[in-house]
Amino acid sequence: MDTPGPVGESETGRGWDLLVLCLSAFILTSVSRVHQLFPVLAVLRPVTVSGVLAIVLCLLDRAPAGRIGAQRIPATRYLLALVVWLALSVPGALWPGGAFATLVDFIKTALIFLVMVTAVRSVRDVERLTLVYFVGAVIFAIVVLTRTQFQLGVEGRMERLYFYDSNDFATYAVTALPLGLFFALTSRRLLLRLAAWAGIGVLAVGFMWSGSRGGFLALVAVIAYFLLRYTTVRRSWRLSAVVAIGVLALATAGDTYWTRISTVLRPGEDYNSTDEQGRLRIWRRGVGYMVQHPVFGVGAGNFPRAEGTISPLVERQPRSRGLKWGPPHNSYVQVGAELGVPGLLIFAAFLISVFRALSTLPTVAGPSPPGHGPFGPVRLAQSLTASLIGFVVGAFFLTLAYHDMLYTLAGIAVGLRQVSVNAARTQRAQRDRVAMSDEPMVARLADVPSPVIG
Repeated sequence: MDTPGPVGESETGRGWDLLVLCLSAFILTSVSRVHQLFPVLAVLRPVTVSGVLAIVLCLLDRAPAGRIGAQRIPATRYLLALVVWLALSVPGALWPGGAFATLVDFIKTALIFLVMVTAVRSVRDVERLTLVYFVGAVIFAIVVLTRTQFQLGVEGRMERLYFYDSNDFATYAVTALPLGLFFALTSRRLLLRLAAWAGIGVLAVGFMWSGSRGGFLALVAVIAYFLLRYTTVRRSWRLSAVVAIGVLALATAGDTYWTRISTVLRPGEDYNSTDEQGRLRIWRRGVGYMVQHPVFGVGAGNFPRAEGTISPLVERQPRSRGLKWGPPHNSYVQVGAELGVPGLLIFAAFLISVFRALSTLPTVAGPSPPGHGPFGPVRLAQSLTASLIGFVVGAFFLTLAYHDMLYTLAGIAVGLRQVSVNAARTQRAQRDRVAMSDEPMVARLADVPSPVIG
């Protein structure tokens, strides 16, 4: 494994290696779904191929010490604990086959997280993966906005998106926006800055067309963090950026959009509060499943089956009418209902540990890396924090507990902390060597005998 040097160390000749390229391909396919945007790529099964190649290359090319170090990270331990709890939920699941399939898929996700943490050699590698995440979101938004089959529905929202629905896409866009802002503010390459600003504009337009109320609340949370805690940007610039976003929103969103968003302030008038298939009723039933099955839940991936088999609606539903086996529309209710109280606590601990990893990023003295502004790693940590805040808020209204979107962001975030810790450790070791090299000379001077007079 390459030993990362200090953050300010020149990285000439250390570009995109094969492992980082495989991880990039995985992000573009598993999160950005480019193989569904361009079906010719689906023949190659890029999600499976890139994921397997990344895992194999990590085992072959990275030293065992790096993998052992990754296993000592709190976020990694909580993620492994979550994998174990998913496995324990399988035998008693309402549908063991579905729980086992969910477990197998999640093991792949956990392995990719580990690969990301151990694959990055420097802050530049972390930036590369961050850029791929942002570019993938922009590509998805461009395709959605330009293809005619994605027309606005009667509520002014985009319909029939690839893989994601309009709410999922809104949260995806919110998680990508802070990463684009990082490159727009930090890169010293004019072309990359201009491309980042253009990408931010595309994502903002796509976000408005999604008409997502949960996404809107996620964006508000990200903007609040940007105004209050994004300390690597002057306050005047932060206010200017928020004003620019507001102007863009007013220019691209019509009355239909704002009428829909305004219902957030009047929840009693929305079907989510009154209908049996509305979110509030579904969440209430999900909490009931967790109370009925407090230890291992109804089984990973089994929430829809619980809705169709043990839901209170089953007894009240006429035999002549079918019952919807729907998702929980809340990642936290999803985990609590499917994995029980311990699973929910592990999931929450994982999220907290990732935020903590970014908030306790060690600082390294010396100049910024080539191509950076003066705040490179710290600004990147704050951008990733904003992205994760967007996910945490957006996931309150979506079924994304096991989705690669979260664990990709978490892997990039923890990888950033690891390379920063390694860089700080290397810098301390260099200072200690310098100090030790000076000690013998001082000792020799102290041992010189005084001249004898007479």
